[in-house]
Amino acid sequence: MLVKIENDLFRVLELQHVTPGNLRGFVRVKFRNIRSGALADQKLRSEDTVERATLDERQMQYLYQDGDDYYFMDTTSFEQTHITSEALGESVNYLKAEMMIQVEFYGSEPVGIELPPAVDLKVLDTTPGIKGATASNQVKPATLETGLVVNVPPFVNSGDMIRVNTETGEYLSRA
Repeated sequence: MLVKIENDLFRVLELQHVTPGNLRGFVRVKFRNIRSGALADQKLRSEDTVERATLDERQMQYLYQDGDDYYFMDTTSFEQTHITSEALGESVNYLKAEMMIQVEFYGSEPVGIELPPAVDLKVLDTTPGIKGATASNQVKPATLETGLVVNVPPFVNSGDMIRVNTETGEYLSRA
């Protein structure tokens, strides 16, 4: 969620409701400034007002990465825009070339992306599979094509396509 405090935009990272004994409750919020990238903690009481930023979403295609910038193309106007890796955060681990993504804009400024619930990624490196192994509570680390490391069952081998949950970063199934 993006909120607007004064003239700055903040992405809410963590939210915790606290009710200390017989005192009034408050909400402890941890957020990141979209423009500067600075982290901030703040206590919000019921009297405080925070404006939720209204975002426009556009369907865009991820093209490529150049240093810390990630480039996207609007599928209707073919206009290209870039978003920094700081603004994208952990989402960069799930981006593949030519992937269709919803990009969030505040006015004309891109502020983030909305990933699909799961993505299919290729396993680049993992220890060899064990013959006859079935799904069990044993796991091994696997490095995926985007650099993400995920724990997978022992029957997954290098070169396999697997489905990964983008919210938790966990292995879901073979693709």
